[in-house]
Formats: sequence, structure tokens, C-alpha cells
Amino acid sequence: MEDSATHIDKLVRRNARLKSLIQKYKQSHHLQHALLQLSEQASTVAELTLLYPAIHDILQSFIPSKSFYVVLHNPVNDLLELSYFADEKDGLSVPLKYDQHFKEGLTGHVFKHGKTSYFTKEQTQQAVEKGQFKALGTPAEHWVGVPVYRDKTIIGVMVAQSYDKAQSYSEQQIELLEVMSLYLATAIERVKKRELLESEVKIRTRALTQSNQALNEEILHRKKALERQQILFKISELATLSENLEDVYQHVHKIIKTITYADNLYIALYDQQSHWLSFPYCVDEYSDNAEPRPFAKGYSELVLSTEKCQVIDAKRAKSLIKQGVIERPRDIPPEESATSWLGAPLKTSQGVIGLIVCQAYNNKHEFSQDDCELITFVSHQIANVIQAHLANQELKQSHQKLEHRVAEKTKELRQANMHLQMQMEERKKIEQQLYHDAHHDSLTSLPNRSLFLTQLEKTLQHYQRYPEQQFAVLFIDLDKFKDINDQLGHQAGDQFLISVAESFSHCIREHDLLARLGGDEFVVLLTHLTEPQQAEDVAKRIIEIMKKPFCMKGQCIQSGASIGITYSKTSYKHTDEIIRDADAAMYYAKNAGRNRFECFHPLLNATTSQHEAENMHHLDDLPMHFRSSEIITLDESAHAESLLEAFGEHPVLGSTSFEVLKKFATDRIQHFEVELSLLKQAFSLAAQTKLQKVLFPCSGLVLERINFKALCHLLKAHDAKKICLLFNEQEIRYASAVQIENLKSLVAQGFSIGLNEFAKDRCELNLLTEFKFDYLLLSSTFSKRVLQQENYHLQLQGVLAITHIQNIQVIAKGPSIFNYRTLLDKHGLSLFIGKQHALAPFNKETTSTHSTIPLDLNI
Repeated sequence: MEDSATHIDKLVRRNARLKSLIQKYKQSHHLQHALLQLSEQASTVAELTLLYPAIHDILQSFIPSKSFYVVLHNPVNDLLELSYFADEKDGLSVPLKYDQHFKEGLTGHVFKHGKTSYFTKEQTQQAVEKGQFKALGTPAEHWVGVPVYRDKTIIGVMVAQSYDKAQSYSEQQIELLEVMSLYLATAIERVKKRELLESEVKIRTRALTQSNQALNEEILHRKKALERQQILFKISELATLSENLEDVYQHVHKIIKTITYADNLYIALYDQQSHWLSFPYCVDEYSDNAEPRPFAKGYSELVLSTEKCQVIDAKRAKSLIKQGVIERPRDIPPEESATSWLGAPLKTSQGVIGLIVCQAYNNKHEFSQDDCELITFVSHQIANVIQAHLANQELKQSHQKLEHRVAEKTKELRQANMHLQMQMEERKKIEQQLYHDAHHDSLTSLPNRSLFLTQLEKTLQHYQRYPEQQFAVLFIDLDKFKDINDQLGHQAGDQFLISVAESFSHCIREHDLLARLGGDEFVVLLTHLTEPQQAEDVAKRIIEIMKKPFCMKGQCIQSGASIGITYSKTSYKHTDEIIRDADAAMYYAKNAGRNRFECFHPLLNATTSQHEAENMHHLDDLPMHFRSSEIITLDESAHAESLLEAFGEHPVLGSTSFEVLKKFATDRIQHFEVELSLLKQAFSLAAQTKLQKVLFPCSGLVLERINFKALCHLLKAHDAKKICLLFNEQEIRYASAVQIENLKSLVAQGFSIGLNEFAKDRCELNLLTEFKFDYLLLSSTFSKRVLQQENYHLQLQGVLAITHIQNIQVIAKGPSIFNYRTLLDKHGLSLFIGKQHALAPFNKETTSTHSTIPLDLNI
């Protein structure tokens, strides 16, 4: 028995515990469900006025809370203001009649202490008697107030109350209210933000709508103004495009059709002296022939007498007839009587000359005041055009009469002078032919030496007065011309010269001068040059044309052109000096390999003995020094790199860049030895002057097979990270397979390389992807043209896009780059060559790579 009783007791306790757990789980479920509903409502409702009823509905599912309200604290006036109120007994007017609202009542008590409070009716009465707060409204049997917090600051109170004594609030229900209050502040904030966002959206939408309406009105206004302006343009064109009045009337009719109904239109002219109306143009569906008539009391006369636009419909017509202002013929059929009539006077500075009329039958159209304004707007212009054509017509008729009389008077003189004129024309042709023969080549019809020298003399004199207007002379000698004469005959040689002359003329501008000096020698005078590169461009075009072989009688011979270029200089006093220098540059180009061009250099005319000339061109005997140029940004801040260039003191040229001097090297071995020695001294200078990175120009000669090993040995013996070898873009473009392989080998060995004078004559982007360059120096010619021509700007954008991908630093180079770097910065360039300055003397002894040729490089 005891065991059975004990067992039953255990079951009872277990059931009680299970019921307690079920109750807790149920409470947790209710709480979780209520919070989910609250979160959902906070995310969906658009206004606070909708949020509070939703919270009330949620609470009613779990708490007997038919009476529920929420008050929030207003920090501006420090009052508790009602946000939501639902009560079984008190209406909304009851809580709002108190001056202090809820602050002095039970709600204010909860707000003041910041704790959840539960009062029965008796407890409320006792607290009121003790003076803890005032009794406001109908006393509730059960009252629960829960504070609402936001970030540890109380912002209001949420209250549930019951007027039924049996409906009290359990601890679980009060706990549910407390949890709901924790999320209420967040929910209110979210809904307020949504309300504010929607309010801003509505305000902005309203503003945009108003702006769009104003914009549409302005567009409509401008459209009408533009249409009127187009109409005025069309009318103005009539004064010059139309030759006779009939064309003017037809064009006017077309223009009027674009602005109003004008299937029936006529133009009437009024003669003030005879008081007659004529109708030079009439298009009407019932009558196309309007006979002239005297001034009477018609619609047209009303327009002329009032000098105003008139719109007449059937009603107004009856009124005017009744008043006696208008008289209409009685034999007009009703269907041929206009149901709507519009007429505008044609006014000019001399008065009204007529009118233009549009009319509609059978109620096809009803003319409005807008039609009246439009036709009045254009009628003044039409009147001026018609008046001008009428005046021209009268003048033309007068001229015709006068011309007829003059023709009769001059007929005899013309016949007498005809024979004399023929003689004069023949003599003029003979003189022109004699002048042409004296100044032009008989074979090619090009200007000859005499005409060329005359024009060159004028150009030189003009240049002496205006030195800023540069010019250049190209001396052209055809290669292998003797072979064409010998192999194909002199007739083929003549045909070849004619073909060459025609081809050369396509390579120059209209104001330039191409002449034949004699034999296979041609000259070109280029004027109005803005930069020397323009002359080189002409030379390149000529050389490119001459690459095409000359074929005749089944045989082809490859010719070419050796070109010498000299530019205008203030030292030129006579044309002979210009021809001499251009000729010297041409012979230098021919001796250098033909089919190329060379610019004149003072060394070509140096008047020294043969032995002195040879010594003058020995690079290893010339004192040399270095000049450094900082790489700067737009704000002139120094970059890590510096450009290091070698200069030699030449007895004729003075201080000259090594890039120029190396063209006159005695032999290639000497050139390489000097360049290798300069590179070695560049390493020493970089270390002595503490330059972080040196960009040093090198020639393609160091990449040749016999020299590359010595170059690599020198680079490995020094800190090669401090030096980047710059190679000329033109040399790389025409480099041999061995040179290209050695250039790639430098990159593979970890040495830094760069591209110098890029895009001087053309922009080849494939070079940038073929080799791993670290630096790219744009030529000054390309940098200037970027600012002058749109297509060069597009090429620059292509260069910048590839260099960005290849991680290549782009530097703008040129003697005047410092002046227009701000403009280039807008095109995407950020690094520029700064001002050049000489380095301090370097006294360290240098070791020549060739013991038999000592180098006297004064650095």
C-alpha cells in the first residue's frame, strides 16, 4: 500500500512539473509569436497610426486589454503626449482635457520611476490618497504600466487596463507587456523613419512633378518659338531663293499650311491709286480664277480698312451684314459660302499693300484666335518679301527696257570691237605661254629653278620681317635614275620624272611649292610651319611613295629618294646659303645609305682640314659632361626618377647632346666604347649624387651580338636597379632579330628598360605589349599634337590604357613641356620632365673599355 501511495505521489508531482513546463513553453511560445507579429507590423505598416492598433490587436490575443494606450515623452515641452488611446469607458476627449496630460497621473508615476507598475482599484485609491499621483479618468479595476526605453533612456509608457474585476493580469502577461515594450521603441523608430522617408519621397515627387510641368511648359513654349523661328527663316529665304512672284506665292501657301488650315487660300493686292483689288494667287475648291474688282464692302475690304486680322464665322457674318459693314452677293450658293473666314493684312513700311486669306467651307474647320495670331505673326514678313519682289519686278522690267535700248546702241560697237578683242586675247595667251615656259619645266610643268629662287627670296624676306613664320626647304635627289635611263631608255626616264612630279605634288599642301631644278633634282618650299616635324612628315611621305618600283616595258626598277632638309634660321641672308645647306644634307643622306632624309647640321659645312675634321668626329676626344632632369608631377613635386643625359663640347657645335654627336662617330666600335664608358660613369654619378633611379638613353648598338656581352657584364658589376636603359622607339621598331632577343634577355635578367621618344612619327601600340618596359617617354612632338588634334588625344587614351595594364609609367618629354603640363594633365598625363640642370663635376677617374683610346670625359 505504501509503495502504491508513494508511486501515486511521484506521478502527481511529475504531472505538476510537466504542467508547469507546458505553461512556461506556452508562455514562451506566446511571447515569441507576439514579438514576431510586432516585428512584422513594424516592417509593413506605413504610419504610426496603423502601428498602435496592430500592437493592440496582438496584445488582445494574449492579454485582456480592450483598454490600451501609449504615451510618449516630448523633449521639446517636457510633456507626456498621447500617441494611441483605446478605452472601454473614457472617450478620447477625457485624457486630452487635462492641461498636464498624463504627467501628474498614474502614467507619469511610471514614467518618473521608470519601472513596471501594477495597481488594482484599491491600490490606486490608496496611492492617490497618499499623494503619489492624481486620479485621472475612470478608475480601472486592474492597471498595468510598462516603461518604454530607447538606449537606456525612457521615452514613454505603454498601459493596459481592465474595468472587469475578474480580469486581472498575471505575471506572465505583465512579462509579455514588458518584452513588448522593449521592442516597441525600435518598432516606433522604424515606422517613423519609414514615414519620414515616404514624406520626403512625396515632397520630392511633388517637386519633380511641378518641375516637369514647368519644364514641359517651357519646352512647349520654346517649341512654338522654334517653329515660329523656322517659319520666319523659310519666309526670309523666299527673298533670295525664289526668282518670280508665282514661286513666292506657292511657297507662302506651303508655309501657311504648316501653321493652320489653308486648303483654300488667296492673296490680294491693293492699289491705293486706283482703289482696285487684284488676286495674283488663288487656290479654292470652288473657284480658282478671281477677277480684279474695285474696292467695295467685302470681307477683304474690312481687313484693309481696319488694318487688323479678322476672323469671321457665320454668326459674325450675319451681325456685320445686319450692321451694314459688309455686303454679300445674293447669288452665291450656300455650299459655296465660307463657314469660317480668316484674313490678315500685308503691312510694310509703305502701308498696307494687300491681304492674305484662308477660308473653310461646309464647317471643315473653325478658325480661332490662335490662328489669327499666327497668321498675323507671319503676314508682316510675307508682306516684306512680296514688296521686295514687286519692287524687283518693276526694276527688272525697267532694266529690260534699258538693256534693250543699250543693246541696240552697242550692237555696232560690239561688232567693231570683236576683231580687236580677238587680237588682244591671242596676244595675252602668247604672253602667258612665254611666261610659263620661262618659269616652268618643259617636261614636268613644275616651276623651274628661276621661279623657285624668286619665291624663296620672297619667303626669306618675309621671314626676316616675321621670324615667327617658319619655313623649310627639301632638296630631293632621285636614287638610281641613271639605271632607269640606261636600262629602259631616256623616254622611260622622262616618263618616270613626270610620274614622280605628279606623286610629289600629292605630298605637299596647296600653298607649298614643288620645283624641278634639273635632271633628277627636285626642291620643295614649305611655308607656314608650326613645328619642324611637319617637314619631316613630308619627307617620309615622299620616301614612302618612292618605295613603289617603276615598271615599263615589262621591266621594273626600284628607285628611291635621298632628301636633305634645312629649316629657316635668322643667320640666312641669301637664298644660296639655304640651297647649299639643303644640298649638303641631301648628300649626307645619300652617303648614309640612300632612300632616307637628313636634316642639315653645321658639321656638314664645317670648313676645316681633313685631319681636323676627322679629329672633330672622334667622340672619345670630346670633353663630356652630364645634365640631369627631374621627373616632376603637376604640382612640381619631385618624383623618384631622374633623366640623365650626356653632352659633349664640340669645337663647331658647342655643347651638344650625345644623341646628336653619335651620328658623326668615326666608327661603330668607337661609338660603343664611348657609350659603355658613359654608362659606367652614370652608375658612379647615381651613387655619388644619391639619385634613387636614373633613366639613361642608350642606342640599339649596345644590343648587337658583339657588344651585348660587355653590356651585361657592366650591368651585373653595378647596382643595376638604380638605372633604367632608355632605347629610342624608332631603333626598336627597326631592330634586328638579335637585338630584339637581347632586349628580351635584359628583361629576363631583371634589368629595367624604357622606351624613349615614343610616337614621334607614328604610334605603334604593339611595341608596348611586346616588351616589358618600365618607363615610356612621350616625344615632345606627340605631346604638342595631343593639344591640337582630336585623333592624337584618342591615340593617347589608347597608350594610357595599355600602359596602365602593363604597369608602365608614362612621362611627357620636351623642351617646353613645363609650360603646358597643366593642359596635358587634363588628358591623363601626370609625370613630366622638369627643368634641366648640370651636375656637379665628377673627379673620379674613368677607365676606358679600350686601352688604346683614352676617354677624356670631364664630368
